[in-house]
Amino acid sequence: MHRTRARLSDGREIVYYDEAPDRVPAADPRGLPPVEPVCEVRRDPLTGDHVTITAHRNARTFLPPADRCPLCPGGPASEVPDASYDVAVFENRFPSFDVRTPPPVPSVIDGVERSRGAGRCEVVCFTDEHSTSMARLPVSRVRTVIDAWADRTAELSAIPDVEQVFVFENRGVEIGVTLHHPHGQIYAYPFVTPRTGRMLAQAAARPGLFGDVLKAERAGARVVLSGEHWTAYVPAAARWPVEVHLMPHRHVPDLAALGAAERDELAVLYRELLRRCDALDDTPLPYVAGWHQAPAGEGRDLVRLHLELFSVRRAPGKIKYLAGSESGMAAWVNDVPPEDTAARLRAVPAG
Repeated sequence: MHRTRARLSDGREIVYYDEAPDRVPAADPRGLPPVEPVCEVRRDPLTGDHVTITAHRNARTFLPPADRCPLCPGGPASEVPDASYDVAVFENRFPSFDVRTPPPVPSVIDGVERSRGAGRCEVVCFTDEHSTSMARLPVSRVRTVIDAWADRTAELSAIPDVEQVFVFENRGVEIGVTLHHPHGQIYAYPFVTPRTGRMLAQAAARPGLFGDVLKAERAGARVVLSGEHWTAYVPAAARWPVEVHLMPHRHVPDLAALGAAERDELAVLYRELLRRCDALDDTPLPYVAGWHQAPAGEGRDLVRLHLELFSVRRAPGKIKYLAGSESGMAAWVNDVPPEDTAARLRAVPAG
């Protein structure tokens, strides 16, 4: 993997991850004005949760025609000036968090704590091909994506204001995707997210929690794929109709801590998992695939890196909408037994 850094016309950074050396980045011809994000974090006094307010994101690109895709290389609206690329990562033009955002004044209004949304948001383009998907990329390209994820995780975790790095892919209109080009995102949060906070509390109360969960799942009926270094399984308490976790056998805090052999196997198993998900209903599965990593500071020894992939599709042509119990109370009801989902995924012929 060969890394090359450059700048877009408005000052945002773009980083190329290539499988061959000697890239000379093209200049961005658009002449964009400098980015001036305003990202404010407010603390809910009832729950303690952080809520980010970012009015500038209302103007972000929404379902453009293919010939105006900002992720295709070298086009008139492209965020990637080069004529081709393997993997490209750039700062989001409409970030939820940005170290350049000014602090709110005053810091407490109406009894609500307010702080600047310092951090960083990046877009990760998996390929320069518009009409493909991660599941259809060659294993070598998936491996390059993994190296890019790991490199970005290490770099973003070192930013002083960042407390957690979340690598994820949203795919499908049903999920809310506004760009169809194969891509994911990275959020570098200035706080520890609520879900990770709950994991930290559980792991602190029960030493060895992640190892115990993995051991139990590997001995049960919900394993989908397994290798020397990784196991993919449908969790016993799955919230979603399709939900799969992919966990390393070794306790590591984040993607940057993975060794070469672990990354090699991950490239094979992750692509196979996505291929099987797409084969469930003979049509591409809408999904969110998110890498849960340990915080950048305290608790790095408690949380084990793992992927959580889930879909809102509960049957062909049917979507699980988050209704009152889930949206209002965070009390989940799943219509599909996890054992059935695991059996369906295992039944897909190996690719």
